[in-house]
Amino acid sequence: MIEQIEIKRVASYDQTGIQITNLKKINFIYGANGCGKTTISNFLYDETNFENCSTNWKNSQELKTLVYNKEFRLRNFGNGKIGGVFTLGEATTEQIAVINQKVEELKIIKADGLKKRETLNTQILKKENLENEFKETTWTKIYKKYEITFKEAFTGSLQKESFKNKLLTEFSSNTKTLSSIEELKEKAKTIFGKVPQNITPINTITFDRIIEIENNPIWKKVIVGKADVDIAKLIQKLNINDWVNQGRNYIQEDNTCPFCQQETISEDFKKQLEDYFDETYLSDLNTIKTLKEEYNSLMNNFVNELNNLETNQKSFPDTKLNIDRFSAFLKTLIGQNTANGEYLNNKTKEPSRSIELISVKEQLDLIADLVLSANTEITKHNNIVTNFTTEKLSLTQSIWKYIIEEFRTDITKFNTENNGLLTGNTALQGQLTTKLKEFSDLDIEIKNLSKNVTSIQPTINEINRLLKSYGFLSFEIVPSLEEGFYQIQREDGTIAEATLSEGEITFITFLYYLQLAKGGSSEETVNDERILVIDDPISSLDSNVLFVVSTLIKDIIKSIKSDAGNIKQIILLTHNVYFHKEVSFIDGRTKFCAKTNFWILRKNEKFTNIQSFNMENPIKSSYELLWQELKNENVKSSVTVQNIMRRIIENYFKLLGKYGDDDLIQKFTTKEEQEICSSLISWINDGSHSINDDLFVELQDRTIENYKKVFKDIFILTNHEGHFNMMMGISELINLEEETSVV
Repeated sequence: MIEQIEIKRVASYDQTGIQITNLKKINFIYGANGCGKTTISNFLYDETNFENCSTNWKNSQELKTLVYNKEFRLRNFGNGKIGGVFTLGEATTEQIAVINQKVEELKIIKADGLKKRETLNTQILKKENLENEFKETTWTKIYKKYEITFKEAFTGSLQKESFKNKLLTEFSSNTKTLSSIEELKEKAKTIFGKVPQNITPINTITFDRIIEIENNPIWKKVIVGKADVDIAKLIQKLNINDWVNQGRNYIQEDNTCPFCQQETISEDFKKQLEDYFDETYLSDLNTIKTLKEEYNSLMNNFVNELNNLETNQKSFPDTKLNIDRFSAFLKTLIGQNTANGEYLNNKTKEPSRSIELISVKEQLDLIADLVLSANTEITKHNNIVTNFTTEKLSLTQSIWKYIIEEFRTDITKFNTENNGLLTGNTALQGQLTTKLKEFSDLDIEIKNLSKNVTSIQPTINEINRLLKSYGFLSFEIVPSLEEGFYQIQREDGTIAEATLSEGEITFITFLYYLQLAKGGSSEETVNDERILVIDDPISSLDSNVLFVVSTLIKDIIKSIKSDAGNIKQIILLTHNVYFHKEVSFIDGRTKFCAKTNFWILRKNEKFTNIQSFNMENPIKSSYELLWQELKNENVKSSVTVQNIMRRIIENYFKLLGKYGDDDLIQKFTTKEEQEICSSLISWINDGSHSINDDLFVELQDRTIENYKKVFKDIFILTNHEGHFNMMMGISELINLEEETSVV
């Protein structure tokens, strides 16, 4: 069954369009010509060219939709032949009973299947809501929390749905060892972001020779000349070893003393000086000089190297060296080196002085430790670079491991509820699949049974019977020479399509449509469920046939309300107020029907809109006429005659006698009489509910008289002829008390 229709961006419907919601089993849509009714019926026939329009089906179960409109007539009566309609015409009573029984079984299976589908849809929706809630929660509580820190670990899962799915996958498969958040953040600095490059290790610092020179005993040794030389006592007493030694460099080849500038230097004195400053003394001096130069060279080179290292590491953004501590240690080392330089200079000038150099070992050890630590980190970094893909994957897995452990309670709760729903839905889906298989098997069996007993002849007989019943005697439907088709034939045997009036063609078309609605275009489709869409079926019909058509449609409406037959829904569109009122009339006592809804289509300037009235029929009016007017032979007003008849039947039979329309119709014994009685009730009900000056009604004297005859027969067949005669003044001998007791 269709639950909603949306029409927009086509014909007189703008981009907003209309929505016909809350469709029931019986639906009446009233609208003037040109307001868009045919657009709706054309869309429901074929949605191909209506890309902006849509229909919503109950439980997503689409049914065959049979549409009657002008296009239906062209499709079925435009080529001189009519497609056959198959019904259960050749079946025996037993065969029909078997088919009907199986059709009822099929209905039960379908109803059970629909209940299971509704339950399944409810559970699926519940599961979807659970997943959506979990998806939003994980996005807010997890992704947003770690988006900045670990966003690269979420690559490929940067949408809510994919993030949720990744979280559940990791929860079920991640076996990484749990790391701390601090470790993960530190690794992320190296691995995430730009692709890391190898870092050149810092040169290892070796300073053993420097320490060895520092510890040489020469620095503390008091270096003096030979003690057993005559001048030794004087030099040592005056402590002028270093002064004399320096003066030696100024003794010339002559005998002039460099100290007093007198010719006092004898060969013997020269010999004593040479003996005093012997080879041991000279060797020590040379040792001091050599070690000093080596020390200064080593330290200067070392400090320069460290200064360069400091400069380079400060400008390197990815340095692993603790540059602040390194700079502090280097500054101290430079200060120590400067002081030691002074000590060495002093020792060189005064070898007899004992000195102790400041040890730079501690500072060099500290610097070496920093370099070693930096190189250790560089090695780790370079290992990461070498195995970047592996390390990145490992870090990503470690991050997910941390996340799933942090939110294990929430994930576990979701999995428990979701798995429960999944298990239930799987079971329901299995039951539904079984039910669909059961339905399909039985449907095929019914189609096979129907195929063996279907025929188009019952349709021919039924259409011809209805034509004769309503006065169409000059033509009939006959089988075509081409199997499976009909033709319209005159009494003399000639084909009548070209000579039929518009009204005749319209009526035949509609009778054919009704048979198609009750049967099928093939043997296999006879019992298929379907929906009827009827768009203005009374165009080109005179007023007499209008009531016949409405009667036939009301029979279908009754079967839909009682869920009898294979027609499950009807959507009727019309511009004729009389037809609308007649076909939608329930009875004289019932005001609303829960299975019925009403709408009015209106065209406001260029565009169509719709107004819903739910169960209340918006097409209303009523009036009263006097009983005496029915006796007046000069009264030719159809409105007056119809109103009198309706009031009599409604007040006398329905209100006092508790008779319904069906009760009165069933009093007649033949099918033809029953249909005429039904048509009469439809006719008089229409006249009793509205007066519209703009509707032309062709009403001949014989028509009124024919309906008056049936009207009288109603009283006769219900044993109320006395009341009719009394009210019409036919007899003065009626016993009123006896008549009243009968009522």
